[in-house]
Amino acid sequence: MSELNDLWNNPSVPVELRTTTTSPFGRKVRMAAIILGLSERTTLRSADTRDPNDDLRSQNPLGKIPCLIIGPEAFYDSGVIIEMLDAVAQGGLIPADPLARARVMTGARLADGITEAALLMVYEGRFRDAAQASEVWLDHQRDKIARTLARFEAAPPEPAPGLVQIGLAAALGYLDWRQPMMWREDHPRLVAWLHSFAGTVPAFLQTERDAA
Repeated sequence: MSELNDLWNNPSVPVELRTTTTSPFGRKVRMAAIILGLSERTTLRSADTRDPNDDLRSQNPLGKIPCLIIGPEAFYDSGVIIEMLDAVAQGGLIPADPLARARVMTGARLADGITEAALLMVYEGRFRDAAQASEVWLDHQRDKIARTLARFEAAPPEPAPGLVQIGLAAALGYLDWRQPMMWREDHPRLVAWLHSFAGTVPAFLQTERDAA
């Protein structure tokens, strides 16, 4: 058994996930933990990325979430954490075959790109005065999202509990909530896909920001 499994299966070693219920990348990790049957081992603790006194900054010098704490050691970002969870569960989200793995990881990074661009658009409005906001920058991010949505609209993944699907569902959920751009009217297949995913994978609704 690996050192990771030894730590995970040792009840005296605390496992803590620093995130918020509104973080789309944190939502990915929370969905993965539920799907893999590992959520009960993980204690959720909120983090304020803007608070200089939050100990998140000593756990992750970047001050970013999600951050997984196993005993005294911290691991980040969401991709790393999900790989660790998948290893503990002995697979389920990430294929072992190198080519299949590369394909899944590429699709997952593509889905993450939607979220990353959407976050940058939200931050542009949150941290800059309206007069300072750059429309050139915002258009650049919109184009990224539009191109990626078009790719997934042309070939949506199966609405199953997989790595690509988790990332895509988190991204679309974030677009629905923050609305940096409207996406539903031009992407009917993705709208249907998200509805099907929500019905197929209970972890999606269980991790909504206002879920109990």
